[in-house]
Amino acid sequence: MTFETLALCAAVGLLGPLLALPRGLRIPVVVGELVAGIALGHTGFGIVDPSEQTLSFLAQVGFALVMFVAGSQIPIRDPRLRIGLGVGTARAVTVGLLATVLGWAVSAAFDPPHLGLYAVLMASSSAAVIMPIDESTTMTAPGLMTLLPQIALADAVCIVALPLVIDPRQAGPAALGSATVLIAAAVIFVVLRHFDASGLRRRVHHVSAQRKLALELRLNLILLFALAALAVHTHASVMLAGFGFGLAVAAIGEPRRLAKQLFAITEGFLGPLYFVWLGASLDLRALGSHPNMIALGLVLGFGAIAAHGAMRLTGQPAGLGILAAAQMGVPVSAVTLGTQSGVLAPGEGPAIVLGALVTIAAAAAASRVAARRPA
Repeated sequence: MTFETLALCAAVGLLGPLLALPRGLRIPVVVGELVAGIALGHTGFGIVDPSEQTLSFLAQVGFALVMFVAGSQIPIRDPRLRIGLGVGTARAVTVGLLATVLGWAVSAAFDPPHLGLYAVLMASSSAAVIMPIDESTTMTAPGLMTLLPQIALADAVCIVALPLVIDPRQAGPAALGSATVLIAAAVIFVVLRHFDASGLRRRVHHVSAQRKLALELRLNLILLFALAALAVHTHASVMLAGFGFGLAVAAIGEPRRLAKQLFAITEGFLGPLYFVWLGASLDLRALGSHPNMIALGLVLGFGAIAAHGAMRLTGQPAGLGILAAAQMGVPVSAVTLGTQSGVLAPGEGPAIVLGALVTIAAAAAASRVAARRPA
């Protein structure tokens, strides 16, 4: 890998913010970054080689950071979670059951069969995608009280379940490795909470801010990379390491200064690099050779919308149900893990991304309709 390649990946990554600028479209930044990677990789001009060792490793670091930020954005401490926790949990469980039925049907209709994977994809939500759309849209408060715990639970459970269903043949070792990583993340949470209660964390924050030492950032990166190393050695995923550590930090409360520092590293450099690399890894030409994979992507997208939209029968506004179906983190992680393990069929990775884009388009349309209605 050269500095020219690094500069090119950073430059084309700007397509993400450019596409996200029109507020009315509500296009997530990662969509533009994926498109840029697709243009440079296997599908497009072949300028970027995603199998290059250094680029691949930096992308994995970005993957861990992206999942850490996703975990830290789960609003664990938000009091609204407690208000609508019962109804939100019931809806998330019901969506999961419906997605399992749909996953069985989709798995029976397409080859290779991936029942667990398809069920997880259609049951998932993405807080990182939904919350920005929600914050820019006027919606009813009662609906939001139950939507927040619903998407938080679906996001967390599906991310934990994904490594277990991506390759059923390795479910045993994956479960053991995932349990090890989650236990380690829980231990880190207990230690950090002790430091927070004793005041040590506050003193470190004060010294770091006063002398510009970035101690909190350094310590958090050390813990994140240590968890990622544990995940690699236990045959788990760095996705789970990043997300588990993010949940631990969210449960304690992430200092604003640390959040800004991590945002700068992740969203300014390693996150876009990861999504450009992922786009470069996709071969959309396989969709032309396997038209059934286009159908698979559309079925996954509309299946997710149907599973979440069915909560209209429980009294949830239709717009909120469609909004809850928006997903990106779990599908992108599924493509990454599936590509690494070689379990996805030709064209299946792009089909999964297509399904995610269908849900995002539907959520953006629903939010625009909601924004035009009186509060």
